[in-house]
Amino acid sequence: MASNGKKKTTMAKLNRESRLRERRLDKQSKKDARKLTVAHHDQPSDLLSSNDGEVAQQGARQPVLTTLAQTLADA
Repeated sequence: MASNGKKKTTMAKLNRESRLRERRLDKQSKKDARKLTVAHHDQPSDLLSSNDGEVAQQGARQPVLTTLAQTLADA
């Protein structure tokens, strides 16, 4: 049997599928970032009870912001 050399998928369809995959990745990364933020705020921290609580809170958020920025940069 001879193979059919004709391309069956149009470039428009390939582009639509590509955009859909990108949107799904963006959505998943945002969802993961929200989960990290919620999980991080739910954990009690000794740093927050120190005298300089404001500085401790900023330091506690830094990994979440770094992760979020990295996730957005990857997308």
